[in-house]
Amino acid sequence: MRSMKRMVAVAGTALLLATALATPALAHDAEHGNDSRGNFSFGVIGDVPYGAAEIAAFPSYIQDINSHKELSFVGHVGDIKNGSSVCSDDYFAAIRKNFDSFTLPLVYTPGDNEWTDCHRANNGAYNPLERLAAVRKVFFPKPGTTLGTPMKVDSQARSGLPENVSFRSHGIAITAVNIPGSDNSMLPWAGLGQTAPTAEQLAEVQKRTQGDIRELKDTFREAREHHDRAVVVMTQADMFDPTVASPSQADFGAYAPLVQALIEQSNAFDGPVYLINGDSHVFNEDHPLAAGSSWLPFYGQATAAKNLTRVTVDGSSNAQDWLKVSATTTGSPAPLSFERIPFTHPAS
Repeated sequence: MRSMKRMVAVAGTALLLATALATPALAHDAEHGNDSRGNFSFGVIGDVPYGAAEIAAFPSYIQDINSHKELSFVGHVGDIKNGSSVCSDDYFAAIRKNFDSFTLPLVYTPGDNEWTDCHRANNGAYNPLERLAAVRKVFFPKPGTTLGTPMKVDSQARSGLPENVSFRSHGIAITAVNIPGSDNSMLPWAGLGQTAPTAEQLAEVQKRTQGDIRELKDTFREAREHHDRAVVVMTQADMFDPTVASPSQADFGAYAPLVQALIEQSNAFDGPVYLINGDSHVFNEDHPLAAGSSWLPFYGQATAAKNLTRVTVDGSSNAQDWLKVSATTTGSPAPLSFERIPFTHPAS
């Protein structure tokens, strides 16, 4: 759930434009799949479970997805709880137990509700950075290996970002990048009495954003080297929320360097790019960085990325289905297709 909008002049955003950190990501351990154009599909969910009914139904959602033996893996694009519930260790442990029941490899990227927004009083008034450390401890205990059925992935663990991972399968380059809602974690920790970002908050955002950009560059570079058919980027944040008529810099401005990196890398890749995100909860497929988009001037970008397609998964009260992503046959107009598969017993 996106945070309540605050018209906050975000001090220190310029730090996000700094040069990327020099620490390299882990060397590639393995390549999952190859350039084969055989059958390939995976599932994606996000912003689930939200509230008691969905928490109770979540195990059945997992079993629904497990029943699709044709899937290679499943992605969860963040927000494992709603934005008005406690970010407790017990809750994290319960969701981890659910995640362990996946019979597929699970690629999970954190959302704002499980760390960024945990400063709120109704979330437990936690320090968000302490909660981020807890998320990494619980959900990324073996960096470079997925939850569910173990699958090797390349990880930025050496840079302190074990959640940033990438791998390749069937000529598709895939990465999951920690880009949360709440303006990339730049909104002040009001629940802790803060009215502006703290020094530790700014430092975390700077380091993670630099790591995110490095992850994007590495993934696209490998995609070019292997002549991949497409690149898939999975994130939590909806940086182009279509429900926001008049976006403010205070709510979206910290995404600017990430948007710039997406544009640059997409234009350097000779193929389609798919950005799959959650956060705004309603299925949507569009081209937010195409020529004429209002998001280009908002983010200070003069160059479009016409080959980027954004897909938002259903979540929150709309979490009545999961998204099946399938590779198409060689020669098809688009290398990937999308299908929403209803849950057998949706909570709402």
